[in-house]
Amino acid sequence: MNIIKIGRWAFIGGIILAILSALFVIPEIGILLFGLGIIVGLINIQEKESVSFLVSVIALLIIGVAILEIGGLTQAPVKILGQILTFMSAAAFVVAIKQILAVAISEEKVF
Repeated sequence: MNIIKIGRWAFIGGIILAILSALFVIPEIGILLFGLGIIVGLINIQEKESVSFLVSVIALLIIGVAILEIGGLTQAPVKILGQILTFMSAAAFVVAIKQILAVAISEEKVF
């Protein structure tokens, strides 16, 4: 199994686990989703995609937190949204670190 397939399955698995966590009690689901998010961030997101990915995740986080704070949703959608936020936050964290390192070691100087 090549590395690209592992990244794709980590993404699909993370989304499926986030949805299943609303239906079943899965011990340590947050840690599992965070780990899958790190795998997705390391493998799936290339440097040319990183800015659009980070902007998308920031929008998702803002909307997700606003929905969670406003309330009005039943318990299942809130749980799914919270788990997806955990999953995507981990991926965004890795991509942000990769971008910071890329900027820090780039040969072009801004000033």
